[in-house]
Amino acid sequence: MFERIKGIALVLVAPLVLVGCAFSPGKFTSSLTLLADRSFTFSYQGEVIAVDFASEMAKGMGDAFKDDDEEKKEGTSTTAMLRAATWQDKDAANEAKPGGEDDSVEDEAKKEAKFKAIGEALTKEAGYRSVTYKGKGVFLIDYQISGKLTHNFLWPYNIDAEVIFPFVVVEMRGKDQIRVKAPAFGDDDSPAKGKGDDSKAKLDGTFTLVTDGELVSQNNEDGATSANGRKTVVWKATPLSKDAPMAVVKVAPLP
Repeated sequence: MFERIKGIALVLVAPLVLVGCAFSPGKFTSSLTLLADRSFTFSYQGEVIAVDFASEMAKGMGDAFKDDDEEKKEGTSTTAMLRAATWQDKDAANEAKPGGEDDSVEDEAKKEAKFKAIGEALTKEAGYRSVTYKGKGVFLIDYQISGKLTHNFLWPYNIDAEVIFPFVVVEMRGKDQIRVKAPAFGDDDSPAKGKGDDSKAKLDGTFTLVTDGELVSQNNEDGATSANGRKTVVWKATPLSKDAPMAVVKVAPLP
């Protein structure tokens, strides 16, 4: 039975080897102002940590299922196996490569070059006011964009930079409701958060939703505050955060 599940999981993850990078939030401040007339402004200032998704997955495929008994003890859900195939434990990542130290240095140089190219691609997208690459996959980003929500909005998502797995998803729900969810700011099942302890340890930020529309629901136990006709909900994102920020806002209906 496990062999069958393993085969299915490999089929599911194999196409993802063709894609590029996953971003993970580091230290940041992010906000979304969503008004009843559907106008919005989204911003993100702070660190973004890039994972070379394709190379990490390819590296992990070989070891992900090598010990059936161990996997059975840890659980064999598709999510667990995808994670095992994608992000390796820190010890495994530090193991010596068959090609020796020279190959490791060369691979690292290629990865750094790829990350720099990603930074250049991001600067061409509307909303990126500045993108600074600090090295080791860490970017400092200042992003802000405004518009009218007549369609879904995802961030970050960039085809040229091969960036996948958005931090924030804003989607239409019927004609007069909008759902906001930020999976990377708390949901343990979000691929953008990665698997390693190092990635989780760097998560440190706040996500703020401001609206003058009807706040139908939200999952912050502290609730919303009201001032000047607007409601504000602030979520803190830390390594201990479990539930991804989520809210539903009623706005002007689409024609």
